[in-house]
This record gives sequence, structure tokens and C-alpha cells, in this order.
Amino acid sequence: IGYFALGSNKPAEAVTLDAENPFLVLQGSQIYRDNCAACHGADLQGEPNWRQRGSDGRLPAPPHNEDGHTWHHDSLTLFNLTKYGVAALINDPSYQSNMPAYDGVLSDEEIIAVLSYIKSTWPEQIKTMHDEMERQ
Repeated sequence: IGYFALGSNKPAEAVTLDAENPFLVLQGSQIYRDNCAACHGADLQGEPNWRQRGSDGRLPAPPHNEDGHTWHHDSLTLFNLTKYGVAALINDPSYQSNMPAYDGVLSDEEIIAVLSYIKSTWPEQIKTMHDEMERQ
């Protein structure tokens, strides 16, 4: 898949999350509540047994808090996963997931706001580790 800079059709080098921007975090929390919380939980706790496939063969929604693996991924990966979906990210169109692609549903800016909100909830140590991963 292609990675595109916001507002252009040029490949992006990176996506920057701003967990310290109160306006962006508030906007992201509202978008999260309206679009993500039904599966990932109001408190970002995810669904029970999120590491085990359900009877439909699909993985439940993972937590986005410090108990999950969201913070193990760089911002560009998180952005593309949200925008294009898992199947596109792993280049396997047959991969089945309950996670919808938000391309055409949420703007790039809205996706970044949601991801910034999620990051804002992580403990300082995890935010610092994520920032360090982004610098590498």
C-alpha cells in the first residue's frame, strides 16, 4: 500500500502524533467514543481474550491502553492500520478482521487525533518508549 502525506498524494515519511495537544486529544477522544469504543472499550480495555481467535476465526479487538500492543507499533503503522485495515497493511486481501478500514469514513486528521488521544492515555514511561521508537 502507499503511504501518503496529509493533504497530498506524495508518500509520507512519517505520521506525528501529538499526545500533548489538549485540543487534539479532546477531539480524538470524541471521535474514539463515536467510532472505536464499541469494540475497543470506553476505557481502551479491548475485548476479553483479545489474543485468542473467536469461533468466527477472527481476533477480538485488542486494548489500546498499556496492557495492549498498540504502543509497540510506530505511528505510521498505526495510522495505516486504521486508515486501510489489517488486510492492506499485511498485504493479504483474504485476511478477515472485524476492524474496519476508516478510509473515506475518518479524515487523516481525525485518525491522527484518535491516535493522539490513545497515546495521551499511556503512562509516561510507555509514551517515552514510543517517542524513542519514533526517533529511530
